Amino acid sequence: MPARAPMRAVAPLLALLFAANVAAEETQHLIQAISDYRGEVSGCAGAPGTALPPLRADARLVSPDEDWEASLERNAYPLQSAEAIRLSGPTDAKAAMQALRESFCRVLLDPQYLDIGVSQHQQQWRIVLARPQQQAQLGDWQQEGRRLLELINAARGQARMCGKQAQPATAPLSWNAALASAADTHSRAMAGGNFFAHRDKDGRIPGDRAELAGYRASLVGENLAAAQVSAQQVLDGWLASPEHCANLMNPQFRELGAAYARGDNSDAGIYWTAVFGVP
Repeated sequence: MPARAPMRAVAPLLALLFAANVAAEETQHLIQAISDYRGEVSGCAGAPGTALPPLRADARLVSPDEDWEASLERNAYPLQSAEAIRLSGPTDAKAAMQALRESFCRVLLDPQYLDIGVSQHQQQWRIVLARPQQQAQLGDWQQEGRRLLELINAARGQARMCGKQAQPATAPLSWNAALASAADTHSRAMAGGNFFAHRDKDGRIPGDRAELAGYRASLVGENLAAAQVSAQQVLDGWLASPEHCANLMNPQFRELGAAYARGDNSDAGIYWTAVFGVP
């Protein structure tokens, strides 16, 4: 009977919908696994020895096509830089993540990338990490450093979850010129040396740089950011990263200095440092 004809397509349609839902769940699981991996201090050779904020999922980067660059152009993604990874064989997000950790850890941990898109078709995966072109209209480093201090103090004034750890509201920080000088020195070093790490190329760590700047500290902490073009973006990335969030919400810290620097020939383009201290 004519009325029954559409019913024959119901089972295959449901199967397709189920498969699509499973694939969507697996891609979300993989994005979360990659972001969790970036939040660790990993042993990947040549990668930054510091935690990174999670990547932002962007549907414009979802590219099942072989010509993924053309796909990004069709989707009007304002591309600055990108890298695509193709995996063949993993049956689920867990297996895909294992393959990525073994063979592509440096790409996953590249601090210049801010966005991610993942597509899956059966055992074929494509992961695209990208940095968009962004306009940076910033004041001088001290102005933007003090702007970052204002934003951090506003964040410290509200209780929040840093990952799975509850952090109560805490007292605001005061600006410290010596810590600001240490932050400026390190931001310039990263921008000029095209690296992203708490340990600089002379082997100095945050406490060493604070001491050289004239700050006598009982405790020093440091947050870094790369490729972010505003203080608000920097703060948003830190609040989304459990380690960075816990640092800026730490009630022990009393003072802060912050700065950014540009590196036209560097991978990330712009580097931020915030140094927290207890005198």
